[in-house]
This record gives sequence, structure tokens and C-alpha cells, in this order.
Amino acid sequence: MDAQQHSDAARPVLEGPDIARVLTRIAHEIVERAKGADDVVLLGIPTRGVFLARRLADKLAEITGRKIPVGSLDITMYRDDLRMKPARAIGRTEIPGDGIDGRLVVLVDDVLFSGRTIRAALDALGDIGRPRAVQLAVLVDRGHRELPIRADYVGKNLPTSLRETVKVQLAEEDGRDTVLLGSRTSA
Repeated sequence: MDAQQHSDAARPVLEGPDIARVLTRIAHEIVERAKGADDVVLLGIPTRGVFLARRLADKLAEITGRKIPVGSLDITMYRDDLRMKPARAIGRTEIPGDGIDGRLVVLVDDVLFSGRTIRAALDALGDIGRPRAVQLAVLVDRGHRELPIRADYVGKNLPTSLRETVKVQLAEEDGRDTVLLGSRTSA
């Protein structure tokens, strides 16, 4: 999610049913590409990526009939902007019991923007183990990449200007499911 302020004029671009639908589609795409998802591990990037990963795991379980390992990957100490932003709390990294070595790890995040969060996630992942492959699933891809990173699974491509903000709200954290597109307010 953008850390910038959001104006009150934000308009919804995805609502609860839309989010549920795109997560179902992404789950089906994962099963298809992973040929059944036997070795898939989902790792959500805090905060909202963790909730999305859990939802995806539930949908994958419905499709495959198997429990899909899900965890979280805190990337705070791997960020390249630590010295430029205010201090933030360290999140939790929870790796499923069977680990990630030799597995297909699908990183899950809410918004893909510059790619820097995902670069940090790849660095963090390298300190934890050696997956067979790493893929990326995002709810929203808003463009403006600064690094050569792209998502394998995208809920919604949402071309934005740099003056716009994308805010994801999920019931687990915010009390409702929506994706809002707004304008940056002057500080």
C-alpha cells in the first residue's frame, strides 16, 4: 500500500465480490501453472499480503482438496529505504514447518508499484532457504516499476499516474474489502 496520504475523493476500483473473484482466478492460475500445486508454499508480505495469502491458501485447498502451506515474510530489514523513512516495527516471518527448500514459493502482496518491496522479499527469502522457483501474485499492479520485476499472477492491472494513490483495504485489517484509487494530498 502507498504510505502517502489519501484524499477523501478516493473511488473504489474493486469491491469485496471483485476481490473474491480475482483471488479465485489467481488460485486457478496457480494450480494450472504449478500442475496441481503439490509443492506450492504461499508467503504473504505483511500486512495485507499475509491476509491475501491466507485467502489464496483457502481457495487453493478448495480446488485441490489439500491444505496449502502458508506463511509470512517480513522484509523490513531488507528494504533499501530504511534510512529515508521513519522507523517501522519489525513484522513476523513465519515459514511453514516443511520449509521452502526445493518448493515453489509464491510471494503474495497487495500492490505492486516500484518493485522494491519484492526485491527486498527476494533478499529475505534467500536468507531463509533455497526454493525451486519463486513466483509473485499481487492483487493490484499499478505500474511505475523501478526494477525489472513483474508479477506472475495479477488480480487487476490498474494504470495510474504518480499523483494517484492505490489503497487496499481488507476485512481482516480494515473492516471491509475494497481497493481505492485516489489523489495524493499535499502535505
